Amino acid sequence: MGVLAVLLAPFVNLNRVNPEQAFCANSISCIKNLTGAFEEGATEGTFQNKIVSVPQYLARLDGDTMVLGDTTVKKQIYVDLSTQHLYAFEDNKQVFDFPVSTGKWGSTPTGSFNIWIKLRYTRMSGGDSAIGTYYNLPNVPYTMFYYNKDVPKSMGYSIHGAYWHNNFGHPMSHGCVNMKIEEVAQLYSWANPPSTSFITYASPESPGTNVIVYGEPPKE
Repeated sequence: MGVLAVLLAPFVNLNRVNPEQAFCANSISCIKNLTGAFEEGATEGTFQNKIVSVPQYLARLDGDTMVLGDTTVKKQIYVDLSTQHLYAFEDNKQVFDFPVSTGKWGSTPTGSFNIWIKLRYTRMSGGDSAIGTYYNLPNVPYTMFYYNKDVPKSMGYSIHGAYWHNNFGHPMSHGCVNMKIEEVAQLYSWANPPSTSFITYASPESPGTNVIVYGEPPKE
């Protein structure tokens, strides 16, 4: 996809929200347990009713190198559901192009959003064990929750790292935007608000980066 197509794409199919999605994408955002701290001793999680290992190397990500861009430029993140790719721009210059995994067991809403909080780690849970979609995942790294007037903060949509699958470029989530950990680390450090601790809130003085989600996911 060319730069011009990416820049024009956000004006297509904005603010499409499935009316059946009036739920919380993960329980952490609903109960407001937003510490951003690493859970020591958490070695197992659950994804699609199956036990998955939690890599302990995530604990060492606290010392990651910040990859901050120019703070004076306009930053925007574009998520193309049709290609399962994320693009990041500084003004009109593309700085990142990463494969992602968006909603498979729950749609990823389209529209124009803003990051409202960044968490170095969090626990995510949801789904339904009766139909095999339950997940409970500790230490989800580099989480950037986003929202708009149609998709409130309480619904819990975000961009974050995923250690429980390696099928990036294909839908694999319950509605969030999954990324490779080493790539989301770069995006997390680049995106606003600048991270200063385990938890960073956007504010009028330090607003969150605009996230534009568009397109139709592939039929898989």
